[in-house]
Amino acid sequence: MDPYPKPLRDLIDALKRLPGIGEKTATRLALFILADKGNLPEELSAVLKTVREQIRLCPVCYNLTDRVRCAVCSNPYRDRSQICVVEEPSDVLALESANAYRGLYHVLHGLISPLGGVGPDDIRLAELMERIRQPGVSEVIVATNPSVEGEGTFHYIAKMIQDAGLNVVVSRIASGVPMGGELKYMDQVTLASALRYRRGVREM
Repeated sequence: MDPYPKPLRDLIDALKRLPGIGEKTATRLALFILADKGNLPEELSAVLKTVREQIRLCPVCYNLTDRVRCAVCSNPYRDRSQICVVEEPSDVLALESANAYRGLYHVLHGLISPLGGVGPDDIRLAELMERIRQPGVSEVIVATNPSVEGEGTFHYIAKMIQDAGLNVVVSRIASGVPMGGELKYMDQVTLASALRYRRGVREM
């Protein structure tokens, strides 16, 4: 028999659907919301409703936005000769937090995964090619994760651009052994990437 009343159980089950939230964490959050003496439940409800109604995809790069275009695409000071290709909107946030890139982005919303049933037509590759064909684009930086799917998507993008005969440089973000990491604990994909994207002494 479930010790929680049904409305509370429904809240716990809803919170468990969030990534990284298990039964214990969901229960703790639900009880905290229930015990709040202020307007937290009402504020959460209002914020969730606003997010659902106002957040949309940027029609240019497909990042999340509440405007006609996202903050990056509408910024006149961004370098429009570079397009950094990422898998998800969260990757844009991660790269922006590094304050090391001043170009534009393109969010694929997935990676090519034959085993997962995701093909080239299921992600935003056609829209990427349309952008690359526009005048002024000179480099495409592929910043997908160093996984089998990420590597496969990178090679597919590079081949698409080559087959289209476009004068655009395709580069890949460096990946490999992290600072403080030990080789004996690294997986095969990480080690292969570290060797593939090695740099010479003059490049350091």
